Amino acid sequence: MVQFLHNLTSRQRTQRANRQLGAVLAFVAGAINAGGFLAVQRYTSHMTGIVSAMADDLATGSLALALAGLALLLAFIGGAATTAILINWARRRQMHSKYALALLLEAGLLLVFGLVGANLAAFGWLLVPATVFLLCFIMGLQNAIVTKISQAEIRTTHMTGIVTDLGIELGRLVYWNRTRDLDDIHFVRANRDKLFIHATILGLFFVGGIAGALAFKSLGFSATIPVALLLVAVASPPVIVDIRPALRRPRDAGS
Repeated sequence: MVQFLHNLTSRQRTQRANRQLGAVLAFVAGAINAGGFLAVQRYTSHMTGIVSAMADDLATGSLALALAGLALLLAFIGGAATTAILINWARRRQMHSKYALALLLEAGLLLVFGLVGANLAAFGWLLVPATVFLLCFIMGLQNAIVTKISQAEIRTTHMTGIVTDLGIELGRLVYWNRTRDLDDIHFVRANRDKLFIHATILGLFFVGGIAGALAFKSLGFSATIPVALLLVAVASPPVIVDIRPALRRPRDAGS
């Protein structure tokens, strides 16, 4: 199990590890998105709706709402930029945890979301906007991790591209070829491997959404704790490898 977790965020990447990490994070994104909606009545995992709402708000003269949408868009972008900074900072130092640092940050921010959410009833006018902002930042942070690792093959926080690719491959799968000659340039074949991974990502996002909604209904904001602990478990092995030499140094110096 430890080796499996280490492989998920190791700096040595394989396609299998990329897809396994993508599957785990799709589940996490679905849980956060659904639980976050129950908390603040906003989906924060994709920017399409937010950008469209900004355009509508500007057209109807609701400048304050348009500016609020812009803040959420910038939060998502800021999360993605933070992931890029952390990865490049760790890469320069040849750290094993260059992909794990952003996951640890996400885990910490989820715990902040849980703490902030516990006070929403008392300070809703202030904390609800801050919570939505925080969730958008977290979604940008996470989406950039898998995008960076998989060379943009996998996205985990929004399903539009996943569903589109799934539809394309299904169309190829059911297409009737007039010839069985596989060397024919017009022969259409489905990429079954791609079909499987996109179906898996979509399914786990959906399952994560159900789990997140049920957990929030039964546990409230404490539902963020198991999700944060899952991210810590995924991120910890390479982080431990990096900090182990620093922990040994004082002991060696003393001897």
